Amino acid sequence: MPTIPLPWDTLARYRLIETLALWEGRVVASQIGEAFGIGRQQAQKVLRDYRSLAPHNLAYDASLKGFVPNAQFDALFTEGRVEEFLQLQGLHDSLDSPFAGLGGQAVNTEALPSPDRVVSPEVVRALIKASREKRRLEVVYASFTCPQGEERIVVPHTLVFAAGRWHVRAYCEKHRGFRDFVLSRFRSVPEDCGEMLGEHDEACDAQWQTRVEVRLIADRRLPPEERELVARDYGMSDDALTLSVRGPLVLYALRQLGVNPSHLEGEPRAQQIEIANRDALSHWINWG
Repeated sequence: MPTIPLPWDTLARYRLIETLALWEGRVVASQIGEAFGIGRQQAQKVLRDYRSLAPHNLAYDASLKGFVPNAQFDALFTEGRVEEFLQLQGLHDSLDSPFAGLGGQAVNTEALPSPDRVVSPEVVRALIKASREKRRLEVVYASFTCPQGEERIVVPHTLVFAAGRWHVRAYCEKHRGFRDFVLSRFRSVPEDCGEMLGEHDEACDAQWQTRVEVRLIADRRLPPEERELVARDYGMSDDALTLSVRGPLVLYALRQLGVNPSHLEGEPRAQQIEIANRDALSHWINWG
C-alpha cells in the first residue's frame, strides 16, 4: 500500500471510498456521510479530494447516481483484498482498525500471516448485487468432485467468514437446497439470470434460521487443575462455554476452535476442550 501522509480520519475516509468502489462497484457521498457522521457537502468534498489524488480511479455513472471504478482502478489507500470489504460488514475483526493511523507509543505485537484466498472483486460485486435484489446467477464453480468447474444456478443471500475462508450461502438449483460456496472457487464472473424462482431467499433457508447451542467444556481426561486452567483460558462460566451458532456453521465453529467433532484426540492436551452436548449436535455434526 503506498504511503501517503494524511490525517488518520482522512485516510479512513479514502479507504472507505476505495473499498466500496472496488467491491460494491459504486460509492456515493451519502455512504461517507453516514459512516463518519458528516454532512452531505463535506462528504462530497471528501470525494472530490480523493479524485484529485487518484484521478483515474473513479468515473461518475449517471444511471447509478454514483461513482464506479474505472478499468484502470489502482488502489492507493487499500490493498485490494476482499477482507477489507467484508470487514465493513462486521464479519471479520482480525484486520487493522481504521484508527491504525493514530500513532502514539505502539506496543510490540506480531500476528501469524494467513494465506490470501484469490477472490475476484467482480465475483463479489455480482454476489452482493444478486443477494440484495434476490436474483439468480449462473456461475462456474469448482469443487473436489469437479475441479475443472461446472455450471450452476444459485441465489445468494449471505457472505460468511468461517474457519479461515470466505463463503457465500446460496440456494443451488442443481441440488435444490441451500449450500455454502467458497468465494475463491468461482471460475468466472457470475451472470445474471433474472429474478429468483420461488422462495429461495434468506428467510426461506430453514437451516440458516436455526440457532444451535454448542456447549464446550475442558477435556474431562485432563487433571482437575488443568481443566480449571483451560476453563479460565476460554472464560467459561460454570465450567462450560456456550456458543449460539447458526446450524450450518456448527462444523465451522468447531474446526475454528480446533475441536474434532467425531472423536477426541489421543492426547487430551492437544485438544483441551470437548463437546458437552454431542448428541444434541449430531444432526449438524453429520450435516452436509
